[in-house]
This record gives sequence, structure tokens and C-alpha cells, in this order.
Amino acid sequence: MSLGRRRAAVAATFAVQGLLFISLTTRLPRFQERWHLSELAVSGLLLMVVLLAGAGSVLAEVGARRHGSATLLRAALVVAGIGLAVVAVAPARAVFVAGLAAYGLALGAIDAATNMQAVALEHRYGRTILPTFHGAWTSGGIVATLVAIAVSGIGITAGLLPLAVLAPLVALTAPLLPRSADVEPARGSAVAPRIPWRQLMLLGAAMVLFYMVDTAATTWGPVFLRSAHDAPTWLLPLATLPYLVASGLTRLAGDAAVDRWGAVPILRAGALVAAAALAVIVFSPSWPVAVAGFTVLGASVAVIAPLSFSAAAAVAGDGVDEADRRARVDAVIARFNQFNYVGGLLGAVLTGAVGSGSLRVGFAVPMVLVLAIIPLAGAFRSVRG
Repeated sequence: MSLGRRRAAVAATFAVQGLLFISLTTRLPRFQERWHLSELAVSGLLLMVVLLAGAGSVLAEVGARRHGSATLLRAALVVAGIGLAVVAVAPARAVFVAGLAAYGLALGAIDAATNMQAVALEHRYGRTILPTFHGAWTSGGIVATLVAIAVSGIGITAGLLPLAVLAPLVALTAPLLPRSADVEPARGSAVAPRIPWRQLMLLGAAMVLFYMVDTAATTWGPVFLRSAHDAPTWLLPLATLPYLVASGLTRLAGDAAVDRWGAVPILRAGALVAAAALAVIVFSPSWPVAVAGFTVLGASVAVIAPLSFSAAAAVAGDGVDEADRRARVDAVIARFNQFNYVGGLLGAVLTGAVGSGSLRVGFAVPMVLVLAIIPLAGAFRSVRG
């Protein structure tokens, strides 16, 4: 089967993942109302999902080693679909929480397995292609946002259940890169000797900074528009849509951009633009100016996450023969994915805690910290254009 079909299949799994995730988060206020949950209870449930996603990412390393990343991804997508279906039709709060827990565990495995498939294909292409995969995730999120708005007048179950069915369908039909295409480790060889964790930690720090900014924008952006500018209620569900659109467009153009200019200058320029965009948000005199700041912010930092996975895969496979490369890279990607959740927690907690009196102060934190990507960008020289 052609690499093009494999690439389209992996992109489809990224898109479905983004579709499911944003479909859930956009409906949280409605679930909060249905189950009479306090703000503290919702925060606790989100923390549960993040922690279980981290556990799912750890389990993905074992699953990929035993069964291959394609089988792991199919199983995780099915579990995610079942979990969301349970969330949609739950007759009691305990059942709702159980479905959310199943979804969270599957989320971590999907995060790891999709990136395992993506870096394996990138290796076969011999050039950077991960930004477009992450662009597919963002495209799925944009579709989910628009669908949530379009079906806001119908019940939660009717709006969410068809989307939950989509994940198992994609899992069963997508022609993913199979285990037979994996290269079996050489007999007697060590799969992961002398992994250069120092360089991987630098790459992970950049990814933490991205997800800190990303989570701050998507979690606190609508609240910022309401608290800082008293934006109209109809605007709040759309607050992060320009951010997502800008992120998606940047990621879809990211492959060609890396080919032309290289990863390092793109990341350094992006960090400067991101700091400026966050400054626009912090000092914005009105909500349209703040939305413009969020839009520029999405365009400036969107490629950091995919390039982090590309660089981590290159570092993990450096100096290892082809017989060991795939197993070693899969193991590293599963562990490297944990930086995703660290950044997410920092973005949600740090911005909210510092900005408890004023979110302008809260957004000043990522405005300063994102500049740390400038010195960290040198660790991305291994990314191939």
C-alpha cells in the first residue's frame, strides 16, 4: 500500500482525536448543569482526565512494544468512542465519571500512538511531515467547535453520540502503518541503551512551554474576554475559534516552512511573535483587540509541538541501527508525550492561580516564559527539512 494512503489514514486519526476532545470540552458547561457540578468538581474531573491520560501514555509504551502502534491506536480509539458514548447516555453521575475516566485513559494512548505512527511515516518520507498531522488534529477541533454551535439547541446525547461512533469506525477502517512494517529488534540487542535524555529534556521543555501557552489560551481565553472586557455572551463560545484556525493553518503550512527556512529560525521568530501577541492580550483595550492577539498567538506557536516530536524521534534514533530504531523511538515517544500533560497542567493552573485577581496578570506569565523557547530552539537542529 502507498505511503500516501498511510499518511491520509494517520491524518484521519489525528482529526478524529481533535474532534472528540473539543467535542467533549465544548460541552462541559452543559454536563456541569446536568449533573449539578461545582466549579471545583469540574476542575477535579479535568485533573482526573489529565492524570489518566498520562497513565495511558505510559501504558502505550508497553502496548506498542507487544502489539505494535497500529493495534494500540485502534484499541484506544474504540475505548475512547465507548467512553464518550457512556458520557453521553449516562443515567447517573457515577456512570458519567466512569465514562470520562475511560476516555481519559484512552486519550493518553491515542496521543502516544498517533505520534508513533506519524514519526514512523516521517522516517520513511525522509523529511518533516508532523506539522500537517497536528494540523489535522486542529482541523478536527475546529469542526467540533462549529458542530457544537450548530447543534446547541438539541440535547447533549443527540449531539455527542454520533461523534462517539466515529472513532471506532475510523479505527476499524483506516489503513494504518501495520506491525508487519515495523523492523523487529535485532536479537540480543538492547532496544533503548544510552538514550540522550539531556537533549530530550530540552526538547520537552519547549513542548511544556507550548502547551502552557496553548492551554492558557484555550482554557482561560473565554474567561479573559468576559472578565477583562465584558464581552457579549454570544462571543464566548467562539473565543478560541480564531486561535484554532490560525494554529491549523500554520501547522498545515509547517512542512513547507521547515523545508525552506529550517526549524530553528522558525521557532525563534515564533517565540518573539508569541510574546508580542500575549502582550497585545495583556494590554488589550477591547475584546476585538484581544481576539486579534489570540489569533496571532495561535499562528506563532503552533508548530512547536509537532517539531518537538520530530526532534525527539530523530534524537532517539540517532546512532541506532535500523533493526532497533522503531522500537526505541516508540518507547521514547510514549515517555516524551508526558511533557504534553505537564504543560497543560501549568497552563490551566499557573495562569488561573496568578491571575486570580486579574487575568491580565495571569497572561503576563506565559508572555514572559514563552521567550525561553529562543535558547531552547537550538535543540531542534536535528529536524530535517
